[in-house]
Amino acid sequence: MVHAPAAPPWRRRIPATLAVLAALSVKILPSRWRGRARIHLARCCSWLPAASPQHVRGLYDAVVACQPAWWPGQIDCKERALATVLATALTGRRCHLVMGARCLPDAFHAWVAAADGTQIGVEEGGGSDHPWEPVYISP
Repeated sequence: MVHAPAAPPWRRRIPATLAVLAALSVKILPSRWRGRARIHLARCCSWLPAASPQHVRGLYDAVVACQPAWWPGQIDCKERALATVLATALTGRRCHLVMGARCLPDAFHAWVAAADGTQIGVEEGGGSDHPWEPVYISP
């Protein structure tokens, strides 16, 4: 379970809220389109200049804080990671969407990476004893 941090400043809250709504709109697509939609949205941001790890961490925290209480279902790591990529793009910067997996226990997880390789959101999957192996990293 991810706990919401303190209310972020409005400069982060506005893009985070818009990005969460976009990520949740991808979640309601038919399942055969969701993966492609996430990948295409993440690729659309590849031409932007790289964001610093502090900038991405601040937007990730804002995305977690802006998750709507009215959403009837669970908001998974895939939606948080995509929303962070989109919120970063709305501020004129880019970060990478990373999707990974691990064995024993079998699991799937999504997180973001800054341009220097700093991974953000990977810790929420509990991968200290069985680390995550990246399977896809957006450009």
